[in-house]
Amino acid sequence: MARLILKSPYLKCDGNSSVSGYLRYIGTRERVELLPDDRPPTRKQEQLVKKLVKDFPSSKKLEEYSDYETKPTKAKELDEYSDYKAKPTKANASAFITRALEENWSVVQQSDGYLKYIATRPRAERLGDHGLFGDEEGVDLANAMDELDHYTGNVWTHIISLKREDAARLGYDNAKAWRNLLRANRNDLAAAMNIPPNHFRWYAAFHDEEEHPHVHMMAWSTEPEEAYLTREGIRNIKSKLTNQIFRQEMLHTYEQKSQSRDELVREARRAIRKLTQEMARSVCTHPDVEELMQTLSAQLETVKGKKSYGYLSKPVKKTVDEVVDKLEELPMVRACYDQWCRLQGEVESYYHDNLREKKKLSQEKEFRQIKNAVIREAERIRLGEITFEDADLTGYDEPEQVQGESYACWELRQIIRDERLPLEERDGAADELAQLAERGDTHAQYLMGQLYRDGPLLIPDNRKAKHWLAQAAIQGLTEAQYALGKLLLSDDWEVRDLDEGIRWLRQAVENGSHFAAYRLGKEYLTGLAMTKDTTKAAEWFTRSAEAGNQHAQYMLGKLYLTGQGVAQDQVQAMVWFSRSAAQGNQYAQFFLERLNDLRPPSVMLAVTQLLYHMSRIFQDHSLPQSSTSLQVDSKLRRKIQAKKIAMGHKPDDHEEEQSQGITMKGW
Repeated sequence: MARLILKSPYLKCDGNSSVSGYLRYIGTRERVELLPDDRPPTRKQEQLVKKLVKDFPSSKKLEEYSDYETKPTKAKELDEYSDYKAKPTKANASAFITRALEENWSVVQQSDGYLKYIATRPRAERLGDHGLFGDEEGVDLANAMDELDHYTGNVWTHIISLKREDAARLGYDNAKAWRNLLRANRNDLAAAMNIPPNHFRWYAAFHDEEEHPHVHMMAWSTEPEEAYLTREGIRNIKSKLTNQIFRQEMLHTYEQKSQSRDELVREARRAIRKLTQEMARSVCTHPDVEELMQTLSAQLETVKGKKSYGYLSKPVKKTVDEVVDKLEELPMVRACYDQWCRLQGEVESYYHDNLREKKKLSQEKEFRQIKNAVIREAERIRLGEITFEDADLTGYDEPEQVQGESYACWELRQIIRDERLPLEERDGAADELAQLAERGDTHAQYLMGQLYRDGPLLIPDNRKAKHWLAQAAIQGLTEAQYALGKLLLSDDWEVRDLDEGIRWLRQAVENGSHFAAYRLGKEYLTGLAMTKDTTKAAEWFTRSAEAGNQHAQYMLGKLYLTGQGVAQDQVQAMVWFSRSAAQGNQYAQFFLERLNDLRPPSVMLAVTQLLYHMSRIFQDHSLPQSSTSLQVDSKLRRKIQAKKIAMGHKPDDHEEEQSQGITMKGW
């Protein structure tokens, strides 16, 4: 793998000539004959290698840290040492010995034995009578050494190296290329060392070692106590030089990585969407989870303040983690999480060498939201809240065609709904429908209200939707009265009117709408639009259930099971569950199948609710995260979707919007 290696030790200037001697050494080493790879190392070389490894253990490792920071990063073997271990030749021994001596100059220069070797092992490319270069043309070696002899601060001795094949391929096998590189980036290097550009002093020399050509660079500040180099600074220097040296190759590589990553992202979203849709539709039980949820519910009773994972005590957090770990055991959750980890790992492998470690789901930071979803459901159990499980109600509570519709309105509706037709033709049909509504056609008014409320052809506008639905409702169209009631009870504060919304729902019930009766039962049970009254809620659910509404039948079964608003009666609960299940309600069937193990519905449905929440969280994370990913809040997402709908797109013909297509159960 192509890479640049950087080490950054420093020397203390103490008034002697050791630092200036190092400068002279790196600048005056001469070339020697390149040694064939197949010649074995001499006995003296072998002995010197052993002594160096013993005296300077760090010389065989690549540890990128400053001497100010005693804790190194995870170490790898230095290339020169690895080469010598793999192939102990005279050339590889020479390369390692030289590198080890140069990196430990402050100790080496005090040892006669080491200095004797240095004196007989020069190898440098000269620019004139020495190999030094810096900011100015024609470095005066004597002046530079004199400057260091009178300097009292620290001098950093960066060693920057490449493998021979990389240096040759990229054109960094000569002093001129390195001089141009360091001059071009000297201000960035100064910033990494916390030195103002006008205080930055540096000299360097290129050493043309056989396998690992490298540059020695000495750098310091004219203000002795000013400079300091941290591990982050070393990383910044390495990153800057790497980007410059490998720029063209990296551009091509990034282009390939980007294409591959995009395909992985598409694969991830397709696979995880399929799994999460299955998860969201599942009705499931897990006794261990249900028991833990009851435990957590009891623990939350004593929690004061914010009931969020980060604010809980350790025992309560432990229970939450246990719930998540148990959920991970479910096959559909495990499959989804495995898929996410695999794809996330593949994407990250393009940018990092280390493999991604798979953690337990409860310990994966990307899915911390799951823990708070567990807490919310446990709190719901504690408060005895009833959920509705009516996500599939939307879409069929308002019929596609209303009885009594005129032929003209029917024909225009067919054109508007036909997405195969050109947008211009459909727009024209919408204009004609508006004219028909203006002339008082009740069904045209109702359809105009739906189009302004939902799109896709008209830009959503609830005020205009309210206007047209009201026109049709006033003329007695039951479907419009129901739709208007729902709109007035919505969260859109521009049209929200609770009293008026309830009035129109009551009117729709009087005209025979069992959907309106069901909605009134929900409003009385939640107490959001009126004073909570479980008895009246049961009355409205009964009225709707007797008219054949499977959702009302299911809710009535739960009320009889818990004794809310009606006398507790398990037999009557099973009657209503049976009638609802006969119409295909899977939740009613769920309770029928567990007749001998009945517990509070909120507890029995806890796993189902949590699976739904988890499906949404997995969907939100189906795009692998990176430093460039953008989080779009739901309000902005709706605005973007509205604009696309206005351009003629379907609400669900974009992958970004498809993840929003499931209505949350029980909310």
